[in-house]
Order: sequence, then structure tokens, then C-alpha cells
Amino acid sequence: MPYVDGFVVPVPKKKLADYRAMARKAGKVWREHGALQFRECVADDVKAGKWTSFPRSVKLKSSETVMFSYIVYKSRADRDRCIKKVMADKRLAAMMDPKKMPFDGKRMIYGGFKVMVDIG
Repeated sequence: MPYVDGFVVPVPKKKLADYRAMARKAGKVWREHGALQFRECVADDVKAGKWTSFPRSVKLKSSETVMFSYIVYKSRADRDRCIKKVMADKRLAAMMDPKKMPFDGKRMIYGGFKVMVDIG
């Protein structure tokens, strides 16, 4: 079964173009190193819930929007190999600097997931 890394991150609306440019560059690198899919999705129908929600999960500010991102791999082993290569790739070194990121990385939520159902 495939393996998926998922991310939820708040991005200042005024930095969406910068985020898009960063994501396009990163996505190409991820794909070159073995990712099957690389998706960056901007909030469209995302309301703040009473107890939980995407906005609440990242302590969203009114000047920000929520991004939901995911990367698909053949397997957990392929993901681990890919991540190792991606983290060593010099093309991404500058964007790994927290001061240069177009978002607050401390409020990013991420994790790896085993696919349980795959209809597609």
C-alpha cells in the first residue's frame, strides 16, 4: 500500500505567491527523488469549528489561510529513502532556513500515514 506524508500549515495571505514558488521547487525535487504525487491545497471551504478544525489546529490568524499538503510514496521504505535524498538536496538548502520560510514552521502539523483504504 502507498504511504502518505500529510501537512497542515498557516500561510500569510500576502505570502501565498512566495509559498507557491517554494512548493513548486520543492515538489519537483520530491518527485525527482521518488515521490509519486506532491500536492499543495489552499483552503476554500474551511470553517473554524467550535472545538476542532483546520484553522484551530494551526491557530490561524485573520491575515492567514490554511494549506493542506500531501506527498504520496510507493511505501514507507520509499518515503524514508526519498526524504533522506530530499533533505540532502542542495537546491532546497536555502528554503529550509526558518527565517526564509513564507510561513511559521512552528505551527505546521505533519506526519506520516499508512494508507488503509485505496479506491482510485
